[in-house]
Amino acid sequence: MILYGLKNCDTCRKALKVLDGARLVDVRAEGVEPPVIEAALAQFGEALVNTRSTTWRGLSEAERGRDPAALLAEHPALMKRPLIRDDAGVLYLGWTPATRTALGVG
Repeated sequence: MILYGLKNCDTCRKALKVLDGARLVDVRAEGVEPPVIEAALAQFGEALVNTRSTTWRGLSEAERGRDPAALLAEHPALMKRPLIRDDAGVLYLGWTPATRTALGVG
């Protein structure tokens, strides 16, 4: 299982504690592979972009209007966290009760 997030994100840390054997991919340091971003955008749409983040607030209106895939490639911290890919390749977004239940840890 892979958890895409930030090493200093409290929510990502909580998820890592519960998800035995999960590996954290720090999106700032390592980035996210384009196929993962494409699959996540296809599944979650613009919900993948965290519009409440300080990174988002620092963008101009023109930048905010850009393609979400390009924005996430340029500013990986804009991705809502955590993005979890289980061993079967299924993606989950956020550390919500629904995500925990789906992963069997809820």
